[in-house]
Amino acid sequence: MSPSPDSAALRHLAAADPVLARLIAQGRPIAPAAHEDLYLALLRAIVGQQISTKAAAAIWRKVQALFLPDGYPEPAALLQFTEEELRAAGISRQKAGYLRAIAEFAQRDQLDHAHLSQLSDDEFTRHLTQIKGVGRWTAQMLQMFALDQPDVFPEGDLGIQNAMRRHYCLQETRRALLKRMTELAEPWRPYRTLASKYLWQSLDNTPDTPSAPEPA
Repeated sequence: MSPSPDSAALRHLAAADPVLARLIAQGRPIAPAAHEDLYLALLRAIVGQQISTKAAAAIWRKVQALFLPDGYPEPAALLQFTEEELRAAGISRQKAGYLRAIAEFAQRDQLDHAHLSQLSDDEFTRHLTQIKGVGRWTAQMLQMFALDQPDVFPEGDLGIQNAMRRHYCLQETRRALLKRMTELAEPWRPYRTLASKYLWQSLDNTPDTPSAPEPA
């Protein structure tokens, strides 16, 4: 059997951090994320902010039903809908505005996958947070899941914070907590994304349902 594509990453993480070594040994294998349509991934991220996975899936199905026959919300087609019409699909007024802002951004050819995948973490975040409603956490989730970039550490994610408090017995709060988490994650480089997914998994979350700290 050929080695897993992530075998080097797993060996590195296990050697770098005994806590992660235990989580990896106890956990389920985590498959690499498939590269996704960034525009579509952004829309879905906004729809899913601050609501349950089940509710987000139900609302997304209603959104897709607005764009028959294939269910794909092309930017020009999405912009033809008013905020009130989008609200009929279960989207809040605020989120409807965010979806329209994403569509406008895409129409200006600002979501080119090939270009964005080459940007540094900070450049990627600065680029995406130009869009109303898109914050740093959302940008990081796109990097980790839509682009499958290997070295992203979402220290602001509530699930990551809870997992690290539990497994590293952290007592710090606020900025001191973020600073300590970032220090602990340094040895995980260049595989902080995979480490984060094992932390999510340790809370019995699936890696694709992290906990957004951003307001809806």
